[in-house]
Amino acid sequence: MKAVATGFLVFAAVVYLFTRYLEHRDGADVAAWVGYVQAASEAGMVGALADWFAVTALFRHPLGIPIPHTALIRKKKDDIGDQLGGFIEENFMTPEVVVYRAQQIDLPRRLSTWVADPRNAPRISGEAARAIQLASEMLRDEDVEQLIQAALKWVAEPQWAPPTGRILEQLIAEDRLEPVFQMLCDRAHEWAIGSQDLIDRLVDRDGPQWTPKFVNTLVGDKIHRELVEFTYKVRSDPDHELRRAMHEFVEKFADDLQNDPEMIEKFEAIKMELVGRDEVTGAASTAWKTGKAVIEQMLDDPNSTLRNTLSDSIIQLATRIRDDRPLQEKMNGWVARVAHHIAANYSQEIISVITETVRGWDADDTSRKIELQVGRDLQFIRINGTVVGALAGLVIHTTSVLIFH
Repeated sequence: MKAVATGFLVFAAVVYLFTRYLEHRDGADVAAWVGYVQAASEAGMVGALADWFAVTALFRHPLGIPIPHTALIRKKKDDIGDQLGGFIEENFMTPEVVVYRAQQIDLPRRLSTWVADPRNAPRISGEAARAIQLASEMLRDEDVEQLIQAALKWVAEPQWAPPTGRILEQLIAEDRLEPVFQMLCDRAHEWAIGSQDLIDRLVDRDGPQWTPKFVNTLVGDKIHRELVEFTYKVRSDPDHELRRAMHEFVEKFADDLQNDPEMIEKFEAIKMELVGRDEVTGAASTAWKTGKAVIEQMLDDPNSTLRNTLSDSIIQLATRIRDDRPLQEKMNGWVARVAHHIAANYSQEIISVITETVRGWDADDTSRKIELQVGRDLQFIRINGTVVGALAGLVIHTTSVLIFH
């Protein structure tokens, strides 16, 4: 388009020179139309040159001459960025405008409708998988190991014994330990029923060597029957002496954990030994690495259970939101409040992205980029200037002829 605009200027100059030639050749006998064409072509040249100067002055010095108020974009780049940022802040980032647009968008309904559409399930699954993979990539194994070690140290800092004792007391007061005691008694009775062979071996091994075999068998049977009968009574009678002793032991243990310095010291020593063992931190790190590898492998498979479950869960949630207009209205209120908070408190930071970006541009590069983007339209200004100038010259010449002749 620059060549076309320049062509209009050249054409106007050629026409003007041609009319001047005719005027010089024919003198007073020159044709009447020559004056009209000459005026139009002369004004067209003036319009073309004026608009060329105006367009060029936006981006550079015309003909390289440092005329004042030229190369405006290069000189005013930072001011343009500031003014653009101010314009956007005043007209688009006010809390009222942002809240109004946030409510008009009706984001919960639109988003939930799109997500609930089964045709979008593959994309939802893929995006969810990529989000989890990105989070996994951001978490380095070394960082996770350090986090695990720091967490273990943080957990180990306070005393465990008194809180543990209080928890036990609460469980006892609410009779929450009775199912545990019952389970232990059941397991003990089941073990006793199947302990005949073990008892016989122990009697044969530890009994007198001179005792006949049948005596050992009778003794083993007797011990087995007594053991089964005893465990059955303990299992069946919640008020059995052993059951009461178990309750008393746990009550005493809970009290010692809170009030006995020696017990507290022993408990804390066991805690520190447990937390400080390399096997504990190593097991946690290994569990993280193994779990991470399994998750990544499942995420890579489009048909994996994990991806399908993620997709189904997201679609179910979206379907619920899509079909619940009151919930959508409530969520719209949340969106509006968030938008108002951001616009009221962070508009300057958001606008600074524009102003600082423009400020960081090279002046010459900025001028060239803008010229490339709008240059075609600016060449039309040059063309229009040539045409309008020619028409204006023709009108002026015609008017003067009509007035003075």
